[in-house]
Amino acid sequence: MSKTAKWLSRLYLTVMYLIMFAPIAVMVIFSFNASKVGYQWGGFSTHWYKELFDNAAMVQAAINSVILAVVAATITTVIGGLTALAFQRYDFKGKSVLQSLLFVLMMSPEIVLAISLLALFLMIGIQLGFVTLLIAHITFCLPFVVITVSARLSSLDTRVLEAARDLGANEFTMIRTVLVPIILPAILAGWVLAFTLSLDDVVVSTFNTGPDFEILPLQIYSMVRVGVKPEVNAVGTILLAISLLGLVVSQLLLAKKSINQTDSIIY
Repeated sequence: MSKTAKWLSRLYLTVMYLIMFAPIAVMVIFSFNASKVGYQWGGFSTHWYKELFDNAAMVQAAINSVILAVVAATITTVIGGLTALAFQRYDFKGKSVLQSLLFVLMMSPEIVLAISLLALFLMIGIQLGFVTLLIAHITFCLPFVVITVSARLSSLDTRVLEAARDLGANEFTMIRTVLVPIILPAILAGWVLAFTLSLDDVVVSTFNTGPDFEILPLQIYSMVRVGVKPEVNAVGTILLAISLLGLVVSQLLLAKKSINQTDSIIY
């Protein structure tokens, strides 16, 4: 590769990284801005974080969002993992139709899904609130978990499972001690993906929540309709820190698991 080509490739990568991460950097920097007038630097301050934590409605909405995201991600991961396992291990009538429907659900516009779920809840008479919001989040997160786990299962060496059976393991023991540890990274990835999708959803949540259960994305949306307030930058920075912390913890757990597996193979 010539020097010109190397220079152009580096310039291209630099521009792409700036486009992706410059908005995040601006948000983090101005979350410590003392000024409350737009994006004009007025000195370093943690005033807006104090204002944020003194806002009881915002704190409660954040707690509601985390609870909802954790519950939705956990239920979705269980259902999605079992669904992916059924698609990979069993043949049954309508299998291809169900798989296609998952892609249809994933590719459908959020507004269509939101209105459809709202119509369903109103038709069967369920009061809008935590339950309806949880069902809605599980619905739109499910295809992503199924596809994530299915991708790992498709590359699985089935001879490992056959070896476990030859050694006397029954179906449950084989799944618990062999299959689940192998696909655990995909399960964790699906959980994190579902958690992230649930935590920041606005469109589906707007149509399927009630007045008694407020979540953080809707609070933020109501705040930015008349302009970006400094507290929004603080909220975004905290959510970014939580996401990065979760990423680091998951990577440490996966690294520890990989080391333990290597030691088991050696011994």
